[in-house]
Amino acid sequence: MPELSRRRALTAAAAVAGAPLVAAPAARAADHHHDSAASPDSFDEVYRGRRIQGRSAAGGGHHHGGGYAVYVDGVELHVMRNADGTWISVVSHYDPVPTPRAAARAAVDELQGARLVPFPAG
Repeated sequence: MPELSRRRALTAAAAVAGAPLVAAPAARAADHHHDSAASPDSFDEVYRGRRIQGRSAAGGGHHHGGGYAVYVDGVELHVMRNADGTWISVVSHYDPVPTPRAAARAAVDELQGARLVPFPAG
């Protein structure tokens, strides 16, 4: 028989009492933090001679960046947000960074002057 955890005991007690289950305040606060971090600030700058931009993308579509698009010299850099809130790109996939801006900068560093080629969606 599995050990009776506090969570299981409270769930069972609530079910017996007929009370609705409610998320704990800490869990709701964590969800709120994740939602507010889902849409980073826009940016537009020149980094090492390359123009990098980031902004909300309408509709999300094929974007794994949660409706956020990043560009290097006008070419979209596909970015993805990890479950822990870090970001990766198609160029620096194994080097998570804290923001989309950092992902764009890491891509410029990795490209070493090479042109970013459009990544086929689909």
